[in-house]
Amino acid sequence: MGTVSELCASSFQTFLCPTVRPAATKVPDDLSPEERQELESIRRRKQELLQDIQRLKGEIAEVTNEIDNLGITDERKSMQRNKQVSMGCKKFNMDPKKGIRFLIDSGLLKNTSDDIAQFLYKGEGLNKTAIGDYLGEREDFNLEVLQAFVELHEFTDLNLVQALRQFLWSFRLPGEAQKIDRMMEAFAQRYCHCNPGVFQHSDTCYVLSFAVIMLNTSLHNPNVKDKPSHQRFTTMNRGINDGGDLPEDLLRNLYESIKNEPFKIPEDDGNDLTHTFFNPDREGWLLKLGKAVPLPVM
Repeated sequence: MGTVSELCASSFQTFLCPTVRPAATKVPDDLSPEERQELESIRRRKQELLQDIQRLKGEIAEVTNEIDNLGITDERKSMQRNKQVSMGCKKFNMDPKKGIRFLIDSGLLKNTSDDIAQFLYKGEGLNKTAIGDYLGEREDFNLEVLQAFVELHEFTDLNLVQALRQFLWSFRLPGEAQKIDRMMEAFAQRYCHCNPGVFQHSDTCYVLSFAVIMLNTSLHNPNVKDKPSHQRFTTMNRGINDGGDLPEDLLRNLYESIKNEPFKIPEDDGNDLTHTFFNPDREGWLLKLGKAVPLPVM
């Protein structure tokens, strides 16, 4: 018979290699009571350790399975979210209010003016005409969104034409005069906030902005034969700065900027005033207005 140490070694070997069984499991007859008790204690401990190992193996397998499933679940969630966002954008392009409501109900947008304004400002997958229609609505919440949307634009140290190019690139002006009025008024207030001292009042910026847009049409629409000169543009804008005249250098720079580079925005489906504003080769409302109210001749 082996000693207790040999029996311990045999038990430890069995612990390391559970498939290897000791030659005998009986307790030797020549052991003292203390040695028998020690051996039984070692065997119990071995059994407990084996049970712990089996339990840990089961827990590790369970955690590994959860991790694998988590990766699949996150991927599915991401795919589902992207699908809902895409659907929301399509709904928005067909009906802006319904699209926004769908995105809010789906948990993809917060029902706040700031969150919606950020969404419209990024414009990913959105029709620029639909953005303009939504921003131009007169409901209080839409006006809040318009204000938040305009504040996302930084016009500091830009001249008026540069600011207009940036602003009107982010959407398309709607076809309703009242909507255009609200949006251009918001633009003028933001521009004056970013550039204090350029104009006496935001109304000056508002009026001059429309004058610049009409100048774009007059200079670049081939149907307008009588192209306005810088002098005519200056005369047309006399007295709009709270009763005073704007600096001639400012007006000349605006005129030259439009003359050298007409407004351009990406083409968008829809039939509205921006076809005239930004594609002046097309005859439209501004041309008719120009015929009804001709520019003064020097």
